[in-house]
This record gives sequence, C-alpha cells and structure tokens, in this order.
Amino acid sequence: MFLKNCWYVAAWSSEIGRTLLERQICNESIVLYRTENGDPVALGNVCPHRFAPLSAGKLIGDDIQCGYHGFRFGTSGGCTRTPLIDGIIPAKMRVKRYAVVDRYDMIWLWLGDPDHADESTIPDFSCNNDPSFRRIEGMMEVAANYELISDNLLDLTHAEFVHEGVLNSEALTRSKLETLQSGTTVWSNRWAHDGAAPPAWAAAFDNYAENVDHWAYMRWDPPGNLLLDVGVTPVGKTRDDGVWLYGCDLLTPKDATSSWYFWSFARNYKMDDLSVDEMWRAAIEIAFVGQDKPILEQQQRMMGTRTLDEMGPVMASADVAATRARRIMKKLIADEAAGALPQPGAEAPLDLLRRKAGTRLPVEPVV
Repeated sequence: MFLKNCWYVAAWSSEIGRTLLERQICNESIVLYRTENGDPVALGNVCPHRFAPLSAGKLIGDDIQCGYHGFRFGTSGGCTRTPLIDGIIPAKMRVKRYAVVDRYDMIWLWLGDPDHADESTIPDFSCNNDPSFRRIEGMMEVAANYELISDNLLDLTHAEFVHEGVLNSEALTRSKLETLQSGTTVWSNRWAHDGAAPPAWAAAFDNYAENVDHWAYMRWDPPGNLLLDVGVTPVGKTRDDGVWLYGCDLLTPKDATSSWYFWSFARNYKMDDLSVDEMWRAAIEIAFVGQDKPILEQQQRMMGTRTLDEMGPVMASADVAATRARRIMKKLIADEAAGALPQPGAEAPLDLLRRKAGTRLPVEPVV
C-alpha cells in the first residue's frame, strides 16, 4: 500500500518543459509538462477513449492531444476538444488532475484529492536551491521498495562494508547515535569523533591525513524524503573549519518493488571549482550506482513480494530510526484509510533539534 495524501518528488524541475514526460508513481501512470506560462501540470496518462498513453501525443497550446484519435485534454483534466463531426464530448471523457508544485527546484506531486493538497506539509529542502550553495543532481531507478532504501539511509553503519574505498569508515560504525522525533519527522544523527576520514571525504578535504571529527545527521519525512547534513572537520573544530554539504535523497515509489531515487549534493566550498563537481559525481556513481543499488536490489530479490514484517527481521540497535520511520508510515496509511488527513507536528522540528541534539553533539546540526 502507498500513502496518497502526501507529497512525492516526481521529477527535477529541469526535467519538465514543453515536452511530455511519462512517469509511473505508486503504480499510477502520470504525464508531466509545463504550460506556455511555465506552470507545471500533472495529469493521468491514460486516454479514457482507447487507453493510449497521452505522453505519446503532443501539446497544442496548454492542451494534450492524444496521438491515437485526437481528443484533447486541458490542464484541469477535462476534454476540451473532440475531433468528431458531431462535436459531442462525453461527460466521462476526462483524466485525473494531480496537485503539483515546483519548489526547491523539485516537482512535488500530491497523489490524493488535489483539493486536500497542503503545500505547508512539503518538507524544507531550501538548501537545494540556495544561491550560496553549488548543487549537482541526478536520478536513478532502483529495483527495490522505497522503504528498503530509507532503511539504508537511516542506518549509515553500512558504509564500512558496502562503500569500501569511497565512504567506508570504521569510526562511523562505532559512532555515537542519537535518534529524535517530532511529529512525523525523524532524525538519525551520528557523530564519529577522532577517527580516520572516509576516502572521499579525505579527498574533498584536500587529502587531509590527520584524524577528523565526522558527522552524518539524517532527517526523514514521510513517505521517503531525506536530508543529510554531513562533513568532516579537524578534531575538536567547528564545521566551518572543515568541509561539509547537504545531501538530498528523495525516494518515490514506482511500484511495490521499484523506486525512483532522486539525489543532489549541495556544497558551500570551492563553488567555482568544476573538478569538485566531477570528484563528487564520480564518488556518487561508485557509491550509489555501483554499491548501494546492487545490495538493495539483491535484498529485494531475496524478499520477493514479501514485506519486512512477513520476513520477520532480527533487529539491531542501529535500526531504531528506520523502525520509527516504518511505524510512522504504517500509522499514516492506516489513518488515511480511515479518512484522516495528515497533521503537522506539535513542536517545531528545528527548535527540537537545536534544543536536544545541539546539547549532545559537538557540531550542531543545521537540518
């Protein structure tokens, strides 16, 4: 089951223009494009006449013309023109309209009733288009359920074993873990004091050879939107004495066993150095595509169509954040089935983070 009354990232803003983009999300086929004024539009992709994909048609102004028989559909989803001589447009000749928002250079899609779409519940990813940061971005398809990828990101102790040669860190495996929750937001904050820097981070820090303090603070919001505040600094120093960046990990289900994984890295150091872009792109290609993706897909293959609960995993102490996230998702899906709409948390998440995490972790989180 998938949560409908929530925001999913459907595409990077740069992907959407005056061409028709087809994307499957939670088993629904959706067509995305921009109007002549630049506004994003998301409609059901299946023509109700003979079920051809509208994405195989073309834009006529702001309308999509089906490539099979020429019926046109406007931004509201209603049929605006029939090619037939009688001029009759059946009342049911329409496709679903989705609420869609262009924010943080991401296209956010609400799968539920568009009249209930609450833009205030979109998580804060303002770092992604902050002009004081330089960003690289990408997307990959992973043949694994999106919650398995969330589990992976909320327990970064896998880095020592999965990311050998790139992000591996024995210090991170032994690091201090603090898990926090406010409303439906969960943090998994790791602090590795006085240890060797992971290879990619040593390279990013001008091949720094001494021990470092390494932090990796992960924020999760349902259904699978994660923000990582990560970096290294000389032992006992502040974050500004080292190098750090934001990692955006946006997980959108394609179906029950495959996902769209949108990622970006936003940094505020060496912003004019294109070689740093290439260094991080190469590291991500190895770490995400070459290391994370295979183990996640192998995991999904072993599970087949069975859920985590059906498999009965033996849990470890590092699983606490992932367990909380899964528990939240179960409750949200159950509440939605009972007719409830999502509610914001009672306490401002950033205030909670600063008040609690800042008292225990030497480098204060900023997510």
